[in-house]
Amino acid sequence: MTRWLTEDELASWLPLAGVMLRLGPTLDSQLQRDSDLTHFDYLCLAMLSEESDWTTTMSSLATRTNSSLSRLSHVISKLEKRCWVQRARSDVSRRVTNVTMTDDGYAVLVAAAPQHVEFVHSLVYDGLSADDVAHLRRLMTHILERIEASGLKSSC
Repeated sequence: MTRWLTEDELASWLPLAGVMLRLGPTLDSQLQRDSDLTHFDYLCLAMLSEESDWTTTMSSLATRTNSSLSRLSHVISKLEKRCWVQRARSDVSRRVTNVTMTDDGYAVLVAAAPQHVEFVHSLVYDGLSADDVAHLRRLMTHILERIEASGLKSSC
């Protein structure tokens, strides 16, 4: 028997579906316009900037960006062509590939960050209380954990 959404569930699902469909393209548009980056390009550079020596494994970066290795590999190839990252085999294991952000990549990230962070604030956080932000984190973490536990692979 199908468990249909209740009226309250449907009232929360429709805005969530709208956010899922519209947030990514909106962030892409802002970053393309202001910095010639996609949101995923920016996210990869931002995650690398948080690593010591701006280096991590491809697998770790895929996890941190909620991406598949195939999508990440495609984007890292694009970023390599722009001289913003470099890939190299790990000294520890030949099966592991490291990715390192270059000084040029860091400069691109630093230039893009102020406008992008302000845009994220304006879209998501302006008007929310500290409690709202804590609830948003809890809810989004719960949804991500449920997605990961489903075992289904995403195409992103």
